[in-house]
Amino acid sequence: MAVRSRNKTKTGSDDAAGIRKGRFREGMDPVFARFNASISFDKRLFEQDIQGSIAHVKMLAAERIIPESDGLAIEQGLQEVLADYRRGEFTFREELEDVHINIEEALKAKIGDIAGKLHTARSRNDQVVLDLRLYAREKNEQVRADLAALMAAIVQKAEESIDLIVPGYTHLQRAQPVRLAHHLMAYFQMLMRDLDRFRGSLFRADEMPLGSAALAGTTFPINREYVAGILGFSRPTANSMDAVSDRDFVLEFLFNSSMVMMHLSRLAEELILWSSSEYGYCTLPDAYCSGSSIMPQKKNPDACELVRGKTGRVYGDLVALLTTAKALPLTYNKDLQEDKEPFFDAADTVLGSLKIMAGLVPSIEFNAKRMYEAASDPSLAATDLADRLTREGVPFREAHAKIGALVRAESTKKGKTPRDFPNPEAMVEARDHIGGTARERVMEQINAAKMFLTSLEGPPREPKTSRKRKG
Repeated sequence: MAVRSRNKTKTGSDDAAGIRKGRFREGMDPVFARFNASISFDKRLFEQDIQGSIAHVKMLAAERIIPESDGLAIEQGLQEVLADYRRGEFTFREELEDVHINIEEALKAKIGDIAGKLHTARSRNDQVVLDLRLYAREKNEQVRADLAALMAAIVQKAEESIDLIVPGYTHLQRAQPVRLAHHLMAYFQMLMRDLDRFRGSLFRADEMPLGSAALAGTTFPINREYVAGILGFSRPTANSMDAVSDRDFVLEFLFNSSMVMMHLSRLAEELILWSSSEYGYCTLPDAYCSGSSIMPQKKNPDACELVRGKTGRVYGDLVALLTTAKALPLTYNKDLQEDKEPFFDAADTVLGSLKIMAGLVPSIEFNAKRMYEAASDPSLAATDLADRLTREGVPFREAHAKIGALVRAESTKKGKTPRDFPNPEAMVEARDHIGGTARERVMEQINAAKMFLTSLEGPPREPKTSRKRKG
């Protein structure tokens, strides 16, 4: 049987940055080279990589680890590489494996062998995790801004709808009347918790890993606080082994994003139901719906359905990385290359979904008449009637049974006159306590929400300063 010969031809990445020159006798198998390369997705970290490299070379020059003139040449070269990228003139080369080597080789083409000094006291292990932390910080801020935009849209819609009454549901069965504003503000509370989770995650991600090198730190007299200050981190990481292998901050982002998507999916599901002809509670804006290729009458709530569908995608991103990380020994392992695609996908998906919902919510039109008719179902007064008997001295469980029997009776099925049952307005106003449905209490929620959103509009955090340069 013929045996296929393996191609041992060197790939371009073998010579790039001298990674394989000393240790290996053979070039990388071209199939493995493609399998090993991450440039197709980690090129998204280009600007973060440049940002980290500029901070690193500033420190190397400040600490006199490299000559100041070399540091200035490297920094200027990096700025030129960044300018090429921003003009769309940078060409990525797959044979150079990843974004780090692509940038280093582009720098070398501009300034010569001095470029090799940039990697002094640094490994790709701490370099990539720095890039990821910078990226996570940026996306965290974007998610919080988009959460706040959706929360503001919900508050505005709730205030506009303060006098509309709709049935509240349990088990998808009409239960008790509530103000529509109260119903909408429930989603505000969910999203507020989401925002708080992202703020907490930002604190834990706010550590600067550069200087951890491959896993054990470096023999050069580096100044990690100086680099942290330039990049706006509050502190360097405390343990070099943990720093290069930690992806908790990515997993937290994925978990937080999964929670956001779950909440958006719940809102989307209710809007899908409410806009159906069976409910008729609302009409969704044309701009976020599509038609049918065969049925001219159709108006499909596709934006909401896509948000609902993409929720499972973000869950998958979380589970994928949890599975990757579950059995990794310290420290860096190539498995961790699998952290980026789930991270990027989840960030794109949650940001897109938030923007869709923030655009859709303000243009929803609610059918006040249809909602009020449904909220006027006599059976929705059952709890209030049981409460009335209880106030008259009947034990609640006995009152519950009596009213349950009344609901079952044929006379109740045919409906009672308005004098026999409290109307929806009376029922929602009767719940006049914190968190209740009375108009004043719902307005308290809305006003508190406005104050919360105003509190988010403070000035941006100033980067922390670090100790002075030597000399």
